[in-house]
Amino acid sequence: MDEIEHEKIELIMGLRKQGIRDKRVLSAVERVPREKFIAGTFRKQAYEDHALPIECGQTISQPYIVAYMTEQLQVGERMKVLEVGTGSGYQAAVLARLCRRVYTVERYRTLLNDALKRFEDLRLTNITARVGDGGKGWPEQAPFDRIIVTAAAPSVPQILVDQLKEGGLMVVPVAISGSRGEQKLVRIERTGEGVKREELLPVRFVPLVEGVAKES
Repeated sequence: MDEIEHEKIELIMGLRKQGIRDKRVLSAVERVPREKFIAGTFRKQAYEDHALPIECGQTISQPYIVAYMTEQLQVGERMKVLEVGTGSGYQAAVLARLCRRVYTVERYRTLLNDALKRFEDLRLTNITARVGDGGKGWPEQAPFDRIIVTAAAPSVPQILVDQLKEGGLMVVPVAISGSRGEQKLVRIERTGEGVKREELLPVRFVPLVEGVAKES
């Protein structure tokens, strides 16, 4: 067993100890090589359970948070999932192992191009990606069975709620009003009677920013 495989096994064991129970989610995390989504010297920390910096001042989320958010989404293999904030592409790659198709939107073209190369290298053919304002979702492909947002919104984005199917779930980090940067992970369920909101756990994400980034 090489060093990476050993580190990966330790990570999966750690996720189990932290309460991740869904075997499909654990298998998806195990099958996605996180080291390929991290550049430079930080690659050595790929299987440590914390967030790491990536290009454009963004981050790749802590493996536990990726696994937890994915588990809370309850993704089925025939589902269509929207991801807001492609970043490195790691979360999309995990989701791609679990559902029929992932649609992912990223405001930085540099990040998206790098993610697309990784998807191609890993032969993940069920991911469709584009540059855009993630806060507006992907209305041309709506409605979605599931939506995951990987940046913190000031409140639950109604535009995204409107793109959920009835019975659909969305997991989104939301800034706590009046606090000093505190955020809460929220799960939204769209029902025939309206919207159910459940607060999950404190998190720390980069902010959800409007528009497409201007890159030099």
